[in-house]
Amino acid sequence: MCLGIPGEVVELCEHEDLAVVAVEGTKRMINIGLLDGLVPGDWVLVHLGFALERVEEKTAKASLDFVTGRDGAFGSDVSGA
Repeated sequence: MCLGIPGEVVELCEHEDLAVVAVEGTKRMINIGLLDGLVPGDWVLVHLGFALERVEEKTAKASLDFVTGRDGAFGSDVSGA
């Protein structure tokens, strides 16, 4: 199993297989060569620097909320872990 983190494409680079993707405010250059037709504003799942799948914005934001704990899935106190 791998963990893909949702990110938003913010800029396409000169090289056709590269784009800048923002994840929680951090921007990284990733390889988008596995996906066709991406444009700024699209959301993708990123794993090891590669965009593996296009996802809907609503799904991407829900996933980020879960991973960061903003959805309340971990309760109000995670210090006892």
